[in-house]
Amino acid sequence: MNTTQARAVRFDRYGDRDVLYVAGVPVPEPSAGEVLVEVRAAGINPGEAAIRSGAMRELYPSAFPSGQGSDLAGVVTALGEGVEDFVPGDEVLGYSWRRSSHATHAVVPADQLIRKPAALSWEVAGALYVVGCTAWAAVEAVAPRPGEVVAVSAAAGGVGSVVVQLLAVRGARTLAIASAANADWLTGHGATPLPYGEGLEDALRAAAPTGVDAFIDLFGPQYVQLALDLGVPPHRIETIISFAKAQEAGALTKGSADASSREVLGELTELVAAGRVEIPIAATYPLDRVQDAFAALEQRHTHGKIVLVP
Repeated sequence: MNTTQARAVRFDRYGDRDVLYVAGVPVPEPSAGEVLVEVRAAGINPGEAAIRSGAMRELYPSAFPSGQGSDLAGVVTALGEGVEDFVPGDEVLGYSWRRSSHATHAVVPADQLIRKPAALSWEVAGALYVVGCTAWAAVEAVAPRPGEVVAVSAAAGGVGSVVVQLLAVRGARTLAIASAANADWLTGHGATPLPYGEGLEDALRAAAPTGVDAFIDLFGPQYVQLALDLGVPPHRIETIISFAKAQEAGALTKGSADASSREVLGELTELVAAGRVEIPIAATYPLDRVQDAFAALEQRHTHGKIVLVP
């Protein structure tokens, strides 16, 4: 590839995934405090689909043509003035808030990157930030104590898979709501799986006869209501998606921005590198198949992360 040319996912208008395309663009140049990263892997996330569709335009408007992507891992290839933490050739992981990681190259502030441990694959490193920091924020929000019972909806998804494991690290007992196909994985990671659908409230009550102490919703407002019906106090109900219902109920809405720091990312990375937390990779796609990657994501049935590999 010509080192003056990069390739990046773009969209020129709000719409379905068919508005996504890959464009040739100049390789960006790092300014002071920034580094240029040659991207090796970049996770995709439901929030990116919501931004691209226009569903979140009031909160996160797009200027067209827009890029996308937050998660990334790759190799440092150039430094902006004043950067002392990295040198060209360093393998790094981190995040961009410029909707720019779904590309072959991205400029990132140096303080949003950490070194990638050799034990982490590119795919895992490139998928860590959004799910990891979102899960971290959600678990911190409900502040589980050892032995407490925490119910989690969409417990086998990208964020849910990490939430379940962080709860295990904290010593909580997790009631993991997911499809029956994920029961073995959830059981193997210390959770009690419960299939979603009819009879769920009764199943939760039977699994926690003394009550559910906290509830983390990763799917939709019906689960915030379910938590209330179970008698969970609103200050111990956390949702990453049901904002209107949370406001109505007085529940919490912590997300990745609340845990976006080098320190948190470093702790998460250490847990993953040590094998205490697993980041399941559901599938990888080349950049040119970004539409297919989002088609798989938007089915909402994948176990783990979908990753673009530029």
